[in-house]
Amino acid sequence: MSVDLQSDRVGRNACQDRIMVEPLRPWLVNYQPGVPADIELPTDSLVHMFERSVAAAGPAIALDFFGRETSYARLGDQVARAAEGLRKLGVAAGDRVALLLPNCPQHLVAFYAVLRLGAVVVEHNPLYTAPELRHLFESHHAKVAICWDTAVEKITDLPRDAAPAHIVAVNLLDAFPAVQRLALRLPIPSLRAKRDALTRPAPGQTIPWRQLLKSAPLDPAHPRPGVQDLAAIQYTSGTTGTAKGAMLTHFNLHSNALQGEAWMYSAQYQRENFYAILPMFHAFGLTLYVTYGILKQARLVIFPKFDVDMVLDAARRVPPTIYCAVPPIYEATARRAAERGISLKSAKYCISGAMNLPDAIVERWEAASGGLLVEGYGMTETSPVALGNPFYPTRRPGTIGVPFPSTWMRVVDPSDPTRDVEPGTPGELLLKGPQVMRGYWQDPEATAAVLLPDGWLRTGDVVTVDADGFTTIVDRLKELIITGGFNVTPSEVEDALRAHPDVVDAAVVGLPSERGGEDVVAAVVLRPGATLDEDALREHSRGRLARYKVPRRIVAVADLPRSMLGKVLRKQVKDQIAPS
Repeated sequence: MSVDLQSDRVGRNACQDRIMVEPLRPWLVNYQPGVPADIELPTDSLVHMFERSVAAAGPAIALDFFGRETSYARLGDQVARAAEGLRKLGVAAGDRVALLLPNCPQHLVAFYAVLRLGAVVVEHNPLYTAPELRHLFESHHAKVAICWDTAVEKITDLPRDAAPAHIVAVNLLDAFPAVQRLALRLPIPSLRAKRDALTRPAPGQTIPWRQLLKSAPLDPAHPRPGVQDLAAIQYTSGTTGTAKGAMLTHFNLHSNALQGEAWMYSAQYQRENFYAILPMFHAFGLTLYVTYGILKQARLVIFPKFDVDMVLDAARRVPPTIYCAVPPIYEATARRAAERGISLKSAKYCISGAMNLPDAIVERWEAASGGLLVEGYGMTETSPVALGNPFYPTRRPGTIGVPFPSTWMRVVDPSDPTRDVEPGTPGELLLKGPQVMRGYWQDPEATAAVLLPDGWLRTGDVVTVDADGFTTIVDRLKELIITGGFNVTPSEVEDALRAHPDVVDAAVVGLPSERGGEDVVAAVVLRPGATLDEDALREHSRGRLARYKVPRRIVAVADLPRSMLGKVLRKQVKDQIAPS
């Protein structure tokens, strides 16, 4: 299935509000009326976009964190002051600045302050372990790290050539309402435990975030980045399992925000309440909240982590209108809302991504909410969203939908990406559009493996496409495990398990989870005389891996199936240990 970008044309009959489509983009007939076939491509940077929103929505609320509100005008002032503070630390255009932050107001400020200088944001999961972070810092060599104070100790012992020149420590409590900050100081064990989970004294020589905000605002004449400049490096496990930094330009990220705006056709400026539940350091959360949410001049109701009762408490005060999440969050929210008698009828736009969406969760959520729950598809390399189901009766549950505006797809023979397969035949999904990354950071070989000379991106996913463009994932060429919306590389989990003295060998696979997505499951070969202790192996793994990477189930096997070259055959391992 192929598309000729030069000959594809779309006409609209304004009177009938009907799309007339040539066969090359058959999916356009299923778009919600009013959704354009193509967006107007951006000509300026995310900084310009941000400044337009600040100017237009000045007194409107931009951020809501446990009830503490920040206006767009105040947000703009904080970004200007933080940018000046970073400039004084030596950050200049092209420098990398690492962010290790949960969802919090400081995250938004830091992101746009870095971009304002023409520097490059490098997002990290603050729950990563020190070894995981070391590998990334050795790749990007950030000049400054802006880090949640509880995570600072993970980057204080980096090698000299990978260590940032400055670490800025962020105390989450600084963003809390004054009443809650005072309450957390009370000598009550439960409150002390909550405070200790949110903040702790940062070791070593760090600069308090609040000190940056005491700077004078950056000179308004300071140069702004251009639309084709690099904006962010988002690390992804990619198609080979090795962590690679997807280079996303201002053009890529701004385009994807505009594509989101086109898809959510009826969403209104300064009227929507985005529930920022997904992590902003993840590509999905970054685009939904940090770029698209700001573009729409919305109120971002921010949660440092998903807690269903915390979310529903906020819903009583500020009902959500845009609630994008992963299947387990939808299920938990709908169930608990019913138990507490809290309405979700305000939620108009609900997109599920990162894992398969079971029909039962769709039915439960749509019975509780005021809108459709639709499934979409994206990857870090596409900024991230590329396909989605329409917010319209034409949506098709069980599929990942159709290409977004200004997005094209092909389905090809995985062994020969120049050859398109017959319609309806499984093949590898290729994507092309303004949201496709520039390439992988300092890795031309990996870039060449996924970006074809004519600009098509190899996704590594095997799909089928029906006659009108609805796409279904049937397999993955890559062996990554997707759990809780995050990619897990089997080899790094296997390395962690092999470091245990009782483990001779290990193979890690993903098996379907009752919660949607996959569970990380390990098969281990034990040393002679050892017995399997799953709890001990999981505890051992937690010291080396982020919690979501730790195997949910561990099975002892006599040996691992291997190819003639000695490579472990994970497909056979999966068949061997899957529940019957």
